[in-house]
Amino acid sequence: MKVHEGSYVNGAWQPVTTAESVAVVNPATEEVIAHVAAGSAQDVDAAVRAARAAFPDWAATPPARRAARIAALRDAVAARADEIAATVTAELGAPPKLAQAVHVGLPVAVAGSYAELLATYPFEEKVGNSTVLMEPVGVVGAITPWNYPLHQIVAKVVPALAAGCTVVLKPAENTPLTALLFAQAVHESGLPAGVFNMVTGLGPVAGQALVEHEGVDMVSFTGSTAVGRRVGALAGGAVKRVALELGGKSASVLLPGADVAAAVRGSLANALSNSGQRCSALTRVLVHRDRYEEAVAVAAEALAGYVPGERLGPLVSAAQRDRVVGYIEKGIAEGARLVTGGPTPPLARGFYVSPTLFADVTPEMTIAQEEIFGPVVVFLRYEDEEDALRIANGTDYGLAGAVWGEPEAATAFARRMEAGQIDVNGGRFNALAPFGGYKRSGIGRELGAHGLTEYLHTKSLQF
Repeated sequence: MKVHEGSYVNGAWQPVTTAESVAVVNPATEEVIAHVAAGSAQDVDAAVRAARAAFPDWAATPPARRAARIAALRDAVAARADEIAATVTAELGAPPKLAQAVHVGLPVAVAGSYAELLATYPFEEKVGNSTVLMEPVGVVGAITPWNYPLHQIVAKVVPALAAGCTVVLKPAENTPLTALLFAQAVHESGLPAGVFNMVTGLGPVAGQALVEHEGVDMVSFTGSTAVGRRVGALAGGAVKRVALELGGKSASVLLPGADVAAAVRGSLANALSNSGQRCSALTRVLVHRDRYEEAVAVAAEALAGYVPGERLGPLVSAAQRDRVVGYIEKGIAEGARLVTGGPTPPLARGFYVSPTLFADVTPEMTIAQEEIFGPVVVFLRYEDEEDALRIANGTDYGLAGAVWGEPEAATAFARRMEAGQIDVNGGRFNALAPFGGYKRSGIGRELGAHGLTEYLHTKSLQF
């Protein structure tokens, strides 16, 4: 069993100040596969001090040189692709193909996009009699979740570095092994000491210490809305900049002109990817009453192909499995029609949940309002487009969505949805487009030029 006892601070691995550790569990086998250090507030302080000391030189480094270091980091991550993919499978449970294509492929592409963006990003521009400067915020505290352990790290750390900020990362305690591999790639890339630092540990200890530290200028957090509120309150109380990427309850709307079979299958592929453990999952499917039963039948047939242990991986932990099962039981209790799946474990071992489809769901039901974060999809009827829009927008969240139908009608409907990123007729994910939400889905944007801007102050000089 692997035991990792240190944090990465000031360009080297350092022992932490406590004897505490966090167990890493393989969710497919339920076996402990490693222990990592549980860093303390003192360890966070050392990391922040290192980041603060490194900031002036890194901020003054020309964008072209920062781009070269980020390109080297991308290459170092890509060189470890097989090891990272296997680690994501071991600690998250992602099927191997998904681990390679998405959990490694996407962050490598995102890192490369920032190396390229630095060649054209307008850090300085003329506006009338003013020169507008974009300057790095300072030391960034990045707190990342477990569902996309490498992508979420890259989506925060790399744009922060591109902006000229220095970073202290606190990765999720469920999936720290992937973060350790990222730190090793950073070390190999030749990034100056102190520019990137990492402390593993628990959210209420290391994470809170990072948010509260007076040496941190900005906090970027991805996770649940409940924890995000706490992070936002702490950071706001200290008048720090904060970026929050939180929960979702995204709707996929099938307009009357939609290809029902293609729309249903596309919605399910999105909703069940990563075992439904994604904040942008299209977990609410809205269908006109005249095509409703047809759509439910297509969904039931399609779900048969999502076999637990094969195409569908486990949930990350026993606690997450129990949470999702609790929502399934709540849906049954509130009167939704259970079409496929249910609360019974599909396998004797591992934190698996059967892909579950509910029909006859009404907008006020718990399973139609709260984020479940598992392989559970609910189908709702609507009467007309105004009713569909009311239902689609009728949650506290506004992260993502989808619309299917005649192109002009689908685009017009998408413009009226209260969400930050909407796919029209199966539009592909774009790593250069801004990602983030409305309402309680968060504050700020990640990816592309908008993601870089999050880590910059704006200054104007008048002449």
